Amino acid sequence: MQNKTFSEINETYDLELDKIVRTIKKEKAKKVLLQFPEGLKQYSTIIVEELEKRIKDVDFFIWLDSCFGACDVPIETERLRIDLIIQFGHSEWKYGEKMGIIK
Repeated sequence: MQNKTFSEINETYDLELDKIVRTIKKEKAKKVLLQFPEGLKQYSTIIVEELEKRIKDVDFFIWLDSCFGACDVPIETERLRIDLIIQFGHSEWKYGEKMGIIK
């Protein structure tokens, strides 16, 4: 794995961290689960470090198991009492609002 800075990663992938921080604050989430596609998992800790700089008093959890898209929500989230799930990817899921899922 090549060492990259957050800025280098964000140049390649539009991570929308400002939007993520706003959503976490709006939802008053304290436990946030982050799901990454395979290509971004190698950068997950760098992304979490950047999030921790931007927002305090939030516990971030990185889901390292498979993530096949927006329908792939880990069942462990309830047991862990996760407040918010953030899924990183390249395709917008347009059906979430109908199901009460925040984009």
